[in-house]
Amino acid sequence: MEQLFDLILSIEVFLLVLGIVVLKSSIKFVPQNQAWLIERFGKYLSTKEAGLNFIVPFIDRIAAERSLKEQAVDVPSQSAITKDNITLSVDGVLYFRVLDPYKATYGVDDYVFAVTQLAQTTMRSELGKMELDKTFEERNLLNTSIVTSINEASEPWGIQVLRYEIKDIIPPKSVMDAMEAQMKAERVKRAQILESEGDRQAAINVAEGQKQAQVLAAEADKAEQVLRAEGEAKAIIAVADAQAEALRKVGEAADTQEGQKAIQLDLATKAIEAKQAIAKESSVVLLPENNTDASSLVASSMSIINSINQQQKA
Repeated sequence: MEQLFDLILSIEVFLLVLGIVVLKSSIKFVPQNQAWLIERFGKYLSTKEAGLNFIVPFIDRIAAERSLKEQAVDVPSQSAITKDNITLSVDGVLYFRVLDPYKATYGVDDYVFAVTQLAQTTMRSELGKMELDKTFEERNLLNTSIVTSINEASEPWGIQVLRYEIKDIIPPKSVMDAMEAQMKAERVKRAQILESEGDRQAAINVAEGQKQAQVLAAEADKAEQVLRAEGEAKAIIAVADAQAEALRKVGEAADTQEGQKAIQLDLATKAIEAKQAIAKESSVVLLPENNTDASSLVASSMSIINSINQQQKA
């Protein structure tokens, strides 16, 4: 009886252990950004995505585990010949990811090796279409062309190339020496151009300064002349005003009896001086006897003055 009980207990323990093993084998937890390919009896069955999944133990198996993350692969350095027959040593980095795990598993044996070799051949092909100078100037265009060509060829593998970056482009030493000499000559040329531009700007500044100085001097001279003219005009106006004031005062004084006498005395004095002048010139001038009259005296004086003026002109 005890032996039977022990046998039953052993069977139950065995079945329990077997059930645990089967359950564990049937439950599969797929990590995020991964895909597991399941085969049944050696034939593709399904693709399990991230999360909880179930398979049939001992019948189904995990054929491949594919990462769906972006991957970076170093493309080894290789030689390439440009359009102008210059040999270059070029290496780069390839970034890609798996879009279709089924094609990446059953479409190619090793998709990483395949896409790396494809990147190398494509890079050689694209470099052969460009001249040496263009490879340095249009590196972005070269990278884009390589990516486009690789994507067209790798579509059956379920691979998408995101970008390709060229790390180094190394030309032969002779070409590097020639390029260095060219760069040195270009730097000397730029330095000479900058120096000449500086001299030109300095000459322009000096000329502008001289021009400005001349303009300022002319403006100062003009202002001085204007001020002098204004001063002379004011002086003339002041003299005229003074003469007008003097004449006005003379007129006011002449309007009186004393003023008339003073005028007669002044005219008589000028008449005597005129006679003396005529006598020196040996000319005879007859004067009226009634020269005591003021009007007659003035008329005779004017006659004498006119006679003197005519003689001087003769």
